[in-house]
Amino acid sequence: MSELGTKTGGCQCGAVRFELNEAPAEYAACHCSICRKIGGGVALSAMVPPGGATWAKSDTLKTYDSSDWAERGFCSACGSSLFWRLKVPGPMQGLMYLSVGALDAMGDMPFTSEVFIDHKPDTYEFGGDRQRLTQAEVMAMVAGDG
Repeated sequence: MSELGTKTGGCQCGAVRFELNEAPAEYAACHCSICRKIGGGVALSAMVPPGGATWAKSDTLKTYDSSDWAERGFCSACGSSLFWRLKVPGPMQGLMYLSVGALDAMGDMPFTSEVFIDHKPDTYEFGGDRQRLTQAEVMAMVAGDG
C-alpha cells in the first residue's frame, strides 16, 4: 500500500472491484450540478490516466452518458457512484476521475484542487490553499485549449 492511498477499491456491495496501475497522488473536489445531483453534494475524486484501471469484477458496472463530454460509472446492484470519465476524442479521452470513496483507503493523499468553483453553493467552503478552477477553465482544458 502506498502512503498516498491504495491501488484497489470497489463499490459498497463488492460486486465491482478494481485495481489501479498506480495509487492516486492527490484528489480534487467538483462542485458541478451533475456531481451534486449524483452524489448529494460535492464529489471527491482522484485522476486515473486512460488505461490506468483494471476491473477485476465488473458484472454490475454500468455507465451513464451524463453530458456530451463525460460518462458516469456506477454499480447497478448497490448504486455506488464510482467514476466519471472523459469520452471526447483527443489526447484526454478515457481520462477517469475515480470516486475517492471507492478506494479501499485514502492514505494521506493531499486535497489539491476544486473545479466548477463558480457552481459551488454559498453555504459551504473548504479551507486551505489549492487550485480553484471555474467551469470555463475546466471546459477549456477538456477542449484542449488550456
